[in-house]
Amino acid sequence: MTSTKTQTIDQQIISDSNAEKIAALESDYQALGEKLARNDCDIEQLTARASEFAVALPSWGLGTGGTRFARFPGLGEPRNIYEKVADCAVVQQLGRATPSVSLHIPWDTPSDPSELLQYTQALGLSFDAMNSNTFQDQQGQPHSYKYGSMAHSQSAMREQAVAHNIEVIELGKKLGSKALTVWVGDGSNFPGQQHFSKAFGRYLDCAKDIYTALPDDWSMLLEHKIFEPAFYSTVIQDWGSSYLAAKETGERCKCLVDLGHHAPNVNIEMIVSRLAQFGKLGGFHFNDSKYGDDDLDSGSINPYQLFLVFNELVDIKNNAPEFAPFYMLDQSHNVTDPIESLIYSAAEVQRSYVKALLVNRQSLSGYQDGNDAMMAQATLKSAYNLDVEPILQMARLRSGGGVDPIATYRQSGYRAACAEQRPVDAGRSGSGIV
Repeated sequence: MTSTKTQTIDQQIISDSNAEKIAALESDYQALGEKLARNDCDIEQLTARASEFAVALPSWGLGTGGTRFARFPGLGEPRNIYEKVADCAVVQQLGRATPSVSLHIPWDTPSDPSELLQYTQALGLSFDAMNSNTFQDQQGQPHSYKYGSMAHSQSAMREQAVAHNIEVIELGKKLGSKALTVWVGDGSNFPGQQHFSKAFGRYLDCAKDIYTALPDDWSMLLEHKIFEPAFYSTVIQDWGSSYLAAKETGERCKCLVDLGHHAPNVNIEMIVSRLAQFGKLGGFHFNDSKYGDDDLDSGSINPYQLFLVFNELVDIKNNAPEFAPFYMLDQSHNVTDPIESLIYSAAEVQRSYVKALLVNRQSLSGYQDGNDAMMAQATLKSAYNLDVEPILQMARLRSGGGVDPIATYRQSGYRAACAEQRPVDAGRSGSGIV
Protein backbone atom coordinates (compact mmCIF):
# COMPACT_ATOMS: atom_id res chain seq x y z
CA MET A 1 0.00 0.00 0.00
CA THR A 2 1.34 3.45 -0.94
CA SER A 3 -0.88 5.27 1.55
CA THR A 4 -0.18 7.28 4.63
CA LYS A 5 -1.78 5.99 7.81
CA THR A 6 -5.53 6.29 8.21
CA GLN A 7 -5.99 9.81 9.51
CA THR A 8 -9.05 11.85 10.29
CA ILE A 9 -9.62 14.76 12.64
CA ASP A 10 -9.67 14.01 16.35
CA GLN A 11 -13.34 13.79 17.31
CA GLN A 12 -12.62 15.73 20.49
CA ILE A 13 -11.63 18.74 18.39
CA ILE A 14 -15.01 18.58 16.66
CA SER A 15 -16.85 18.19 19.98
CA ASP A 16 -15.02 21.15 21.53
CA SER A 17 -15.72 23.33 18.51
CA ASN A 18 -19.40 22.35 18.54
CA ALA A 19 -19.74 22.99 22.27
CA GLU A 20 -19.15 26.69 21.71
CA LYS A 21 -22.00 26.87 19.23
CA ILE A 22 -24.70 24.54 20.59
CA ALA A 23 -26.58 27.13 22.67
CA ALA A 24 -26.96 29.52 19.73
CA LEU A 25 -27.90 26.65 17.41
CA GLU A 26 -30.61 25.36 19.75
CA SER A 27 -32.08 28.85 19.99
CA ASP A 28 -32.03 29.33 16.20
CA TYR A 29 -33.42 25.83 15.64
CA GLN A 30 -36.31 26.39 18.03
CA ALA A 31 -37.18 29.73 16.43
CA LEU A 32 -37.11 28.24 12.94
CA GLY A 33 -39.18 25.28 14.12
CA GLU A 34 -41.85 27.60 15.45
CA LYS A 35 -41.91 29.56 12.21
CA LEU A 36 -42.19 26.40 10.11
CA ALA A 37 -44.93 25.01 12.38
CA ARG A 38 -47.12 27.99 11.51
CA ASN A 39 -47.06 26.66 7.95
CA ASP A 40 -47.66 23.04 9.03
CA CYS A 41 -44.02 22.05 8.47
CA ASP A 42 -42.28 19.77 10.96
CA ILE A 43 -38.66 20.82 11.44
CA GLU A 44 -37.74 17.39 12.78
CA GLN A 45 -38.93 15.71 9.60
CA LEU A 46 -36.93 18.19 7.53
CA THR A 47 -33.83 17.57 9.63
CA ALA A 48 -34.23 13.84 9.14
CA ARG A 49 -34.50 14.32 5.38
CA ALA A 50 -31.41 16.56 5.42
CA SER A 51 -29.51 13.84 7.30
CA GLU A 52 -30.44 11.27 4.65
CA PHE A 53 -29.22 13.41 1.75
CA ALA A 54 -25.96 12.30 0.13
CA VAL A 55 -23.76 13.44 -2.74
CA ALA A 56 -20.60 11.65 -3.91
CA LEU A 57 -17.13 13.16 -3.87
CA PRO A 58 -14.93 13.02 -7.00
CA SER A 59 -11.55 11.45 -6.38
CA TRP A 60 -9.98 14.01 -8.73
CA GLY A 61 -11.54 16.93 -6.83
CA LEU A 62 -9.24 16.56 -3.82
CA GLY A 63 -6.21 17.83 -5.73
CA THR A 64 -5.61 21.42 -6.78
CA GLY A 65 -7.01 22.12 -10.23
CA GLY A 66 -5.84 24.63 -12.77
CA THR A 67 -6.38 26.26 -16.14
CA ARG A 68 -4.90 25.65 -19.57
CA PHE A 69 -2.19 28.13 -18.66
CA ALA A 70 -1.00 27.09 -15.22
CA ARG A 71 -1.59 25.05 -12.12
CA PHE A 72 -0.38 26.15 -8.70
CA PRO A 73 -0.02 23.15 -6.35
CA GLY A 74 -1.58 23.41 -2.93
CA LEU A 75 0.06 22.49 0.34
CA GLY A 76 -0.31 18.88 1.33
CA GLU A 77 -2.37 17.88 -1.70
CA PRO A 78 -2.87 14.12 -2.09
CA ARG A 79 -0.33 12.19 -4.14
CA ASN A 80 -2.27 8.96 -4.67
CA ILE A 81 -5.73 7.46 -4.38
CA TYR A 82 -5.25 6.47 -0.73
CA GLU A 83 -4.47 10.03 0.29
CA LYS A 84 -7.42 11.26 -1.76
CA VAL A 85 -9.72 8.84 0.05
CA ALA A 86 -8.26 9.99 3.39
CA ASP A 87 -9.17 13.59 2.48
CA CYS A 88 -12.64 12.44 1.42
CA ALA A 89 -13.05 10.93 4.87
CA VAL A 90 -12.35 14.33 6.44
CA VAL A 91 -14.93 16.00 4.19
CA GLN A 92 -17.48 13.41 5.29
CA GLN A 93 -16.44 13.53 8.95
CA LEU A 94 -17.15 17.25 9.15
CA GLY A 95 -19.95 17.76 6.62
CA ARG A 96 -21.84 14.45 6.92
CA ALA A 97 -23.35 14.63 3.41
CA THR A 98 -20.66 12.89 1.32
CA PRO A 99 -20.44 9.18 2.25
CA SER A 100 -19.12 7.91 -1.09
CA VAL A 101 -16.30 8.45 -3.59
CA SER A 102 -16.53 8.42 -7.37
CA LEU A 103 -13.34 7.18 -9.07
CA HIS A 104 -11.90 8.37 -12.38
CA ILE A 105 -10.03 5.65 -14.26
CA PRO A 106 -7.16 5.47 -15.12
CA TRP A 107 -6.30 8.57 -13.06
CA ASP A 108 -7.02 6.72 -9.83
CA THR A 109 -6.64 3.05 -10.73
CA PRO A 110 -5.67 1.07 -7.60
CA SER A 111 -2.94 -1.53 -7.84
CA ASP A 112 -4.95 -3.72 -5.46
CA PRO A 113 -8.74 -3.09 -5.58
CA SER A 114 -9.47 -5.25 -2.53
CA GLU A 115 -6.90 -3.35 -0.47
CA LEU A 116 -8.37 0.00 -1.53
CA LEU A 117 -11.89 -1.20 -0.77
CA GLN A 118 -10.85 -2.34 2.71
CA TYR A 119 -9.08 0.96 3.36
CA THR A 120 -12.08 2.96 2.16
CA GLN A 121 -14.58 0.99 4.20
CA ALA A 122 -12.40 1.40 7.31
CA LEU A 123 -12.88 5.15 6.88
CA GLY A 124 -16.66 4.73 6.65
CA LEU A 125 -16.87 5.42 2.92
CA SER A 126 -18.05 3.50 -0.14
CA PHE A 127 -17.64 3.85 -3.91
CA ASP A 128 -20.20 5.51 -6.13
CA ALA A 129 -20.31 5.63 -9.97
CA MET A 130 -17.14 4.84 -11.92
CA ASN A 131 -15.89 7.34 -14.53
CA SER A 132 -14.05 6.19 -17.66
CA ASN A 133 -11.56 8.27 -19.65
CA THR A 134 -11.25 8.12 -23.43
CA PHE A 135 -10.73 11.86 -23.87
CA GLN A 136 -6.96 11.81 -23.42
CA ASP A 137 -4.14 9.44 -24.27
CA GLN A 138 -2.53 7.42 -21.49
CA GLN A 139 1.06 6.21 -21.25
CA GLY A 140 1.59 3.06 -23.30
CA GLN A 141 -1.74 3.35 -25.07
CA PRO A 142 -1.47 1.81 -28.58
CA HIS A 143 -3.96 4.13 -30.33
CA SER A 144 -4.49 7.87 -29.95
CA TYR A 145 -7.79 9.62 -29.22
CA LYS A 146 -6.67 12.82 -30.93
CA TYR A 147 -9.52 12.51 -33.43
CA GLY A 148 -12.00 10.82 -31.15
CA SER A 149 -12.70 7.56 -29.34
CA MET A 150 -16.17 5.98 -29.47
CA ALA A 151 -17.03 8.00 -32.58
CA HIS A 152 -13.62 7.65 -34.26
CA SER A 153 -13.60 6.83 -37.96
CA GLN A 154 -11.21 3.91 -37.41
CA SER A 155 -12.33 0.74 -35.66
CA ALA A 156 -9.10 0.22 -33.68
CA MET A 157 -9.67 3.37 -31.66
CA ARG A 158 -13.31 2.51 -31.06
CA GLU A 159 -12.45 -1.02 -29.92
CA GLN A 160 -9.83 0.38 -27.55
CA ALA A 161 -12.39 2.79 -26.06
CA VAL A 162 -14.96 0.03 -25.57
CA ALA A 163 -12.35 -2.23 -23.96
CA HIS A 164 -11.37 0.53 -21.54
CA ASN A 165 -14.98 1.07 -20.44
CA ILE A 166 -15.44 -2.64 -19.88
CA GLU A 167 -12.25 -2.68 -17.78
CA VAL A 168 -13.70 0.14 -15.69
CA ILE A 169 -16.88 -1.87 -15.17
CA GLU A 170 -14.87 -4.89 -14.02
CA LEU A 171 -12.91 -2.73 -11.57
CA GLY A 172 -16.12 -1.15 -10.32
CA LYS A 173 -17.60 -4.57 -9.59
CA LYS A 174 -14.67 -5.28 -7.27
CA LEU A 175 -15.21 -1.97 -5.48
CA GLY A 176 -18.96 -2.27 -5.01
CA SER A 177 -19.96 0.40 -7.52
CA LYS A 178 -23.29 0.25 -9.35
CA ALA A 179 -22.85 2.64 -12.28
CA LEU A 180 -20.57 3.67 -15.14
CA THR A 181 -20.41 7.28 -16.32
CA VAL A 182 -19.29 7.80 -19.93
CA TRP A 183 -18.18 11.18 -21.25
CA VAL A 184 -16.32 11.58 -24.52
CA GLY A 185 -14.72 14.65 -26.07
CA ASP A 186 -15.41 13.39 -29.59
CA GLY A 187 -16.30 16.00 -32.18
CA SER A 188 -14.72 18.31 -34.74
CA ASN A 189 -13.04 21.70 -34.96
CA PHE A 190 -13.76 22.49 -38.62
CA PRO A 191 -16.80 22.31 -40.89
CA GLY A 192 -16.67 19.18 -42.99
CA GLN A 193 -14.14 17.48 -40.72
CA GLN A 194 -16.64 14.91 -39.51
CA HIS A 195 -19.79 13.29 -40.93
CA PHE A 196 -22.36 14.07 -38.23
CA SER A 197 -24.67 11.08 -38.57
CA LYS A 198 -21.90 8.53 -39.18
CA ALA A 199 -20.02 9.74 -36.10
CA PHE A 200 -23.18 9.51 -33.97
CA GLY A 201 -23.89 6.05 -35.35
CA ARG A 202 -20.41 4.86 -34.42
CA TYR A 203 -20.88 6.23 -30.90
CA LEU A 204 -24.17 4.36 -30.57
CA ASP A 205 -22.59 1.09 -31.66
CA CYS A 206 -19.85 1.46 -29.04
CA ALA A 207 -22.34 2.44 -26.34
CA LYS A 208 -24.34 -0.73 -27.05
CA ASP A 209 -21.19 -2.86 -26.85
CA ILE A 210 -20.36 -1.36 -23.46
CA TYR A 211 -23.94 -1.81 -22.29
CA THR A 212 -23.82 -5.54 -22.98
CA ALA A 213 -21.00 -5.84 -20.41
CA LEU A 214 -23.03 -4.02 -17.75
CA PRO A 215 -24.13 -6.11 -14.73
CA ASP A 216 -27.89 -6.46 -14.34
CA ASP A 217 -27.98 -4.19 -11.30
CA TRP A 218 -25.85 -1.41 -12.82
CA SER A 219 -26.77 1.82 -14.60
CA MET A 220 -24.89 3.40 -17.51
CA LEU A 221 -24.87 7.21 -17.46
CA LEU A 222 -24.20 9.24 -20.62
CA GLU A 223 -22.82 12.72 -19.99
CA HIS A 224 -23.27 15.48 -22.55
CA LYS A 225 -21.32 18.72 -23.00
CA ILE A 226 -22.00 21.54 -25.42
CA PHE A 227 -18.35 22.18 -26.36
CA GLU A 228 -14.72 21.50 -25.52
CA PRO A 229 -12.38 20.03 -26.56
CA ALA A 230 -14.22 20.03 -29.91
CA PHE A 231 -15.17 23.61 -30.73
CA TYR A 232 -17.19 23.22 -33.94
CA SER A 233 -19.28 20.14 -33.23
CA THR A 234 -19.58 17.69 -30.35
CA VAL A 235 -21.02 14.21 -30.79
CA ILE A 236 -22.99 14.21 -27.52
CA GLN A 237 -23.48 17.96 -27.24
CA ASP A 238 -26.82 18.37 -25.45
CA TRP A 239 -29.61 16.57 -23.62
CA GLY A 240 -31.35 15.72 -26.90
CA SER A 241 -28.41 13.73 -28.25
CA SER A 242 -27.89 12.19 -24.83
CA TYR A 243 -31.53 11.14 -24.65
CA LEU A 244 -31.48 9.64 -28.13
CA ALA A 245 -28.30 7.70 -27.33
CA ALA A 246 -29.63 6.44 -24.00
CA LYS A 247 -32.94 5.42 -25.55
CA GLU A 248 -31.19 3.51 -28.32
CA THR A 249 -28.69 1.84 -25.96
CA GLY A 250 -30.94 0.21 -23.36
CA GLU A 251 -33.37 0.58 -20.47
CA ARG A 252 -30.66 1.03 -17.82
CA CYS A 253 -28.77 3.53 -19.93
CA LYS A 254 -29.69 7.04 -18.79
CA CYS A 255 -28.60 10.66 -19.08
CA LEU A 256 -26.29 12.47 -16.69
CA VAL A 257 -26.67 16.24 -16.35
CA ASP A 258 -23.60 18.29 -15.47
CA LEU A 259 -24.78 21.76 -14.45
CA GLY A 260 -21.85 23.41 -16.24
CA HIS A 261 -22.21 21.64 -19.58
CA HIS A 262 -24.82 23.93 -21.14
CA ALA A 263 -24.93 27.13 -23.14
CA PRO A 264 -25.44 30.28 -21.04
CA ASN A 265 -29.05 30.83 -19.90
CA VAL A 266 -30.21 27.32 -20.84
CA ASN A 267 -33.19 26.24 -18.72
CA ILE A 268 -31.55 23.31 -16.96
CA GLU A 269 -34.47 22.69 -14.63
CA MET A 270 -36.71 22.08 -17.63
CA ILE A 271 -34.18 19.60 -19.04
CA VAL A 272 -34.39 17.80 -15.70
CA SER A 273 -38.15 17.59 -16.02
CA ARG A 274 -38.08 16.42 -19.63
CA LEU A 275 -35.57 13.62 -19.03
CA ALA A 276 -37.39 12.43 -15.91
CA GLN A 277 -40.76 12.47 -17.66
CA PHE A 278 -39.49 9.83 -20.06
CA GLY A 279 -37.51 7.80 -17.52
CA LYS A 280 -34.04 8.80 -18.69
CA LEU A 281 -32.73 11.04 -15.90
CA GLY A 282 -29.88 9.09 -14.32
CA GLY A 283 -27.76 11.52 -12.34
CA PHE A 284 -26.07 14.88 -11.79
CA HIS A 285 -22.64 16.41 -11.57
CA PHE A 286 -23.03 19.50 -9.41
CA ASN A 287 -20.92 22.62 -9.93
CA ASP A 288 -21.47 26.21 -11.03
CA SER A 289 -20.54 28.21 -14.10
CA LYS A 290 -20.14 31.85 -15.11
CA TYR A 291 -19.08 31.44 -18.74
CA GLY A 292 -19.06 27.77 -19.71
CA ASP A 293 -18.18 24.63 -17.76
CA ASP A 294 -16.13 26.63 -15.28
CA ASP A 295 -16.45 23.87 -12.64
CA LEU A 296 -16.84 26.45 -9.90
CA ASP A 297 -18.07 25.56 -6.41
CA SER A 298 -21.70 24.48 -6.35
CA GLY A 299 -24.05 27.34 -5.55
CA SER A 300 -21.32 29.98 -5.79
CA ILE A 301 -22.72 31.75 -8.87
CA ASN A 302 -26.40 30.89 -9.22
CA PRO A 303 -27.84 29.27 -6.09
CA TYR A 304 -31.40 30.00 -7.23
CA GLN A 305 -30.91 27.82 -10.31
CA LEU A 306 -29.64 25.04 -8.06
CA PHE A 307 -32.80 25.40 -5.97
CA LEU A 308 -34.99 25.30 -9.09
CA VAL A 309 -33.29 22.08 -10.17
CA PHE A 310 -34.07 20.54 -6.80
CA ASN A 311 -37.60 21.84 -6.99
CA GLU A 312 -38.03 19.57 -10.00
CA LEU A 313 -36.17 16.68 -8.39
CA VAL A 314 -38.34 16.74 -5.27
CA ASP A 315 -41.48 16.89 -7.40
CA ILE A 316 -40.26 13.92 -9.46
CA LYS A 317 -39.48 11.93 -6.29
CA ASN A 318 -42.94 12.68 -4.88
CA ASN A 319 -44.54 11.15 -7.96
CA ALA A 320 -42.03 8.32 -8.43
CA PRO A 321 -40.66 7.06 -5.08
CA GLU A 322 -38.30 4.67 -6.87
CA PHE A 323 -36.46 7.62 -8.47
CA ALA A 324 -32.83 7.46 -7.23
CA PRO A 325 -30.38 9.46 -9.38
CA PHE A 326 -26.62 9.41 -8.82
CA TYR A 327 -25.39 12.71 -7.33
CA MET A 328 -21.77 13.87 -7.44
CA LEU A 329 -19.80 17.09 -7.02
CA ASP A 330 -17.61 17.82 -10.05
CA GLN A 331 -15.46 20.88 -9.39
CA SER A 332 -12.02 22.34 -9.97
CA HIS A 333 -10.48 24.02 -6.94
CA ASN A 334 -7.85 26.39 -8.28
CA VAL A 335 -7.56 28.99 -5.51
CA THR A 336 -9.22 27.32 -2.50
CA ASP A 337 -8.44 24.38 -0.27
CA PRO A 338 -10.26 21.49 -2.00
CA ILE A 339 -11.45 20.05 1.32
CA GLU A 340 -13.05 23.37 2.28
CA SER A 341 -14.67 23.81 -1.12
CA LEU A 342 -16.11 20.28 -1.08
CA ILE A 343 -17.51 20.67 2.44
CA TYR A 344 -19.07 24.00 1.52
CA SER A 345 -20.40 22.81 -1.84
CA ALA A 346 -21.99 19.67 -0.42
CA ALA A 347 -23.79 21.85 2.13
CA GLU A 348 -25.02 24.17 -0.62
CA VAL A 349 -26.46 21.25 -2.59
CA GLN A 350 -28.03 19.89 0.59
CA ARG A 351 -29.41 23.37 1.35
CA SER A 352 -31.16 23.55 -2.03
CA TYR A 353 -32.67 20.14 -1.42
CA VAL A 354 -34.08 21.14 1.98
CA LYS A 355 -35.48 24.38 0.59
CA ALA A 356 -37.16 22.45 -2.22
CA LEU A 357 -38.84 20.26 0.41
CA LEU A 358 -40.43 23.43 1.82
CA VAL A 359 -42.30 24.32 -1.37
CA ASN A 360 -46.07 24.20 -0.80
CA ARG A 361 -46.85 21.95 -3.76
CA GLN A 362 -50.61 22.06 -3.32
CA SER A 363 -50.61 25.86 -3.48
CA LEU A 364 -48.13 25.88 -6.35
CA SER A 365 -50.27 23.46 -8.37
CA GLY A 366 -53.34 25.62 -7.80
CA TYR A 367 -51.58 28.76 -8.96
CA GLN A 368 -50.24 26.94 -12.02
CA ASP A 369 -53.67 25.63 -12.97
CA GLY A 370 -55.14 29.07 -12.38
CA ASN A 371 -52.46 30.79 -14.47
CA ASP A 372 -51.47 32.99 -11.53
CA ALA A 373 -47.87 33.66 -12.54
CA MET A 374 -47.16 36.08 -9.69
CA MET A 375 -48.22 33.77 -6.88
CA ALA A 376 -46.67 30.71 -8.50
CA GLN A 377 -43.21 32.27 -8.54
CA ALA A 378 -43.82 33.81 -5.10
CA THR A 379 -44.50 30.33 -3.73
CA LEU A 380 -41.09 29.18 -4.95
CA LYS A 381 -39.37 32.30 -3.65
CA SER A 382 -40.99 31.88 -0.24
CA ALA A 383 -39.22 28.53 0.17
CA TYR A 384 -35.98 29.73 -1.40
CA ASN A 385 -35.71 32.84 0.78
CA LEU A 386 -36.07 30.95 4.05
CA ASP A 387 -32.80 30.48 5.97
CA VAL A 388 -32.53 26.74 6.65
CA GLU A 389 -28.99 26.86 8.07
CA PRO A 390 -30.15 25.71 11.55
CA ILE A 391 -31.53 22.54 9.95
CA LEU A 392 -28.22 21.77 8.22
CA GLN A 393 -26.26 22.52 11.37
CA MET A 394 -28.47 20.34 13.55
CA ALA A 395 -28.28 17.48 11.06
CA ARG A 396 -24.47 17.66 11.19
CA LEU A 397 -24.39 17.95 14.99
CA ARG A 398 -26.60 14.92 15.54
CA SER A 399 -24.53 12.78 13.20
CA GLY A 400 -21.20 13.75 14.74
CA GLY A 401 -20.18 16.39 12.22
CA GLY A 402 -19.26 20.03 12.66
CA VAL A 403 -21.79 22.77 13.34
CA ASP A 404 -19.37 25.09 11.54
CA PRO A 405 -17.34 22.50 9.61
CA ILE A 406 -14.89 24.82 7.87
CA ALA A 407 -14.01 26.66 11.06
CA THR A 408 -13.48 23.32 12.79
CA TYR A 409 -11.35 22.09 9.89
CA ARG A 410 -9.11 25.12 10.16
CA GLN A 411 -8.81 24.72 13.92
CA SER A 412 -7.80 21.08 13.50
CA GLY A 413 -4.58 21.84 11.62
CA TYR A 414 -5.26 18.96 9.22
CA ARG A 415 -3.88 20.75 6.17
CA ALA A 416 -0.68 21.72 7.95
CA ALA A 417 -0.20 18.10 9.02
CA CYS A 418 -0.74 16.97 5.42
CA ALA A 419 1.84 19.50 4.23
CA GLU A 420 4.43 17.79 6.42
CA GLN A 421 3.48 14.27 5.31
CA ARG A 422 3.01 15.07 1.63
CA PRO A 423 5.83 17.22 0.25
CA VAL A 424 5.10 18.90 -3.08
CA ASP A 425 6.46 16.99 -6.06
CA ALA A 426 7.34 19.60 -8.67
CA GLY A 427 7.56 16.91 -11.34
CA ARG A 428 3.97 15.79 -11.00
CA SER A 429 1.35 17.17 -13.35
CA GLY A 430 -1.17 17.33 -10.52
CA SER A 431 -4.09 15.40 -9.15
CA GLY A 432 -6.91 17.84 -9.85
CA ILE A 433 -8.80 18.49 -13.07
CA VAL A 434 -7.58 21.16 -15.46
